Amino acid sequence: MAAVGQSRIIIKRKKSGRSEVHHGGAWKVAYADFVTAMMAFFLMMWLLSATTEGQKQGLADYFSPQFAISPESGGSDSMLSGQSIAVDGAVGQARAEAEEDTLRSVESKFDANSGESAVEDELLQHIKTRITDEGLIVDLFDLPGAPLFQPETATPTLLLGDLIAVVDDVFRGVRNGIAVKGHVRSTAVVVRDKDAWPLSAGRAEAVRDRLARGWTSESRLRRTEAHGDMAPALPDRMDVRNNRIELILLRNVAR
Repeated sequence: MAAVGQSRIIIKRKKSGRSEVHHGGAWKVAYADFVTAMMAFFLMMWLLSATTEGQKQGLADYFSPQFAISPESGGSDSMLSGQSIAVDGAVGQARAEAEEDTLRSVESKFDANSGESAVEDELLQHIKTRITDEGLIVDLFDLPGAPLFQPETATPTLLLGDLIAVVDDVFRGVRNGIAVKGHVRSTAVVVRDKDAWPLSAGRAEAVRDRLARGWTSESRLRRTEAHGDMAPALPDRMDVRNNRIELILLRNVAR
């Protein structure tokens, strides 16, 4: 029995334990995924409405494993145009690399050692190719006793006709533009009626006309130039091999 005046201490013990059900945080993750997906969807819809057809095609080209030989698509490099500078630069580089491969593939068709040459050995002696910043250059030139034109005229020989037919057939596999340049050798005596400039111009025009009537067609011929005897291919300016025609398969993308 407790003493009089002494307070009694009562200790109440509460049973521990959770009666509520614990649901976990999985629903939060699912909700976050849903919100992210919706944001991505609306962003995609906005991009589709904000970009032009050319920009859409440019992006499609970037993610495509193959590129057109003569691509016409491309995005804008202006601000707020729906195309990033990084993507635009990557697309341009990829196109340039693809075109370089295309030019080398076309060049190989003139190389007897490639196994793909479409040119007979006799004609190959009159052909020399090189790739420059301008494009693929195919030089057609005279050899001693085997001229491309009748002497001192712009009248093609049968040999030149065969050469142009070969080049025309090879070039039709691509859609790049073409330039024609005429060159002639220097002569010991300048004859007023047979000046180098009009002669080289006439020969360039004759080749251009042949190409325009072939597979190449008029629409791909970009320009015709006459260089007279001012740009010889060989140090000896009077060498007959300086009588030549340059056919240039032009680049569509600057290197």
